Amino acid sequence: MTRMTVNNRPVQYLLDPETPLLWALRDASNLTGTKYGCGTGDCGACMVLVDGVALRSCLVTIAEAEGRLITTIEGLSRDRSHPVQQALVAEQAIQCGFCTPGIAIAAAALLESNPAPSREDMNEAIPNICRCGVYPRLTRAITRAAESASGAAAIEAAPPPSVSPEEAARDVPALRPEAARTE
Repeated sequence: MTRMTVNNRPVQYLLDPETPLLWALRDASNLTGTKYGCGTGDCGACMVLVDGVALRSCLVTIAEAEGRLITTIEGLSRDRSHPVQQALVAEQAIQCGFCTPGIAIAAAALLESNPAPSREDMNEAIPNICRCGVYPRLTRAITRAAESASGAAAIEAAPPPSVSPEEAARDVPALRPEAARTE
């Protein structure tokens, strides 16, 4: 039995200790924000925080994570208010979204250790591969998140998750049920 804290909750896994943390999070805990990309640690889609350090969860076994504090994208902020999440939306640094959770985790770790990173710091700390090529916007987003985290600027980009489906359908016609649409 392997025990750790995931998103501030104690968890124990009854899995083979050599199981990659990625699969324990996705399959046993249903935390699917952590993505499987390459399985070799190259892409960064599976990035999580382990005791505050961004690590590729496909390369960490649950035995290695024993007793540690794990934070996934779901635990970064429950209401999408983390400066990195807000800045990624504000700078339109999200395309298909597959790599975004890993990038957000890596950027959050960077800003925690370096509140005013240079472009070189960002390039080194964010090794994630993004097939959509959002890198210029990503740099702007991390800079903007750093400003927000320091209190120098505010970001209001992502809508709060409390918006009901009905309210969203009222505001976005494409979300209305077929019967309720008026052409």
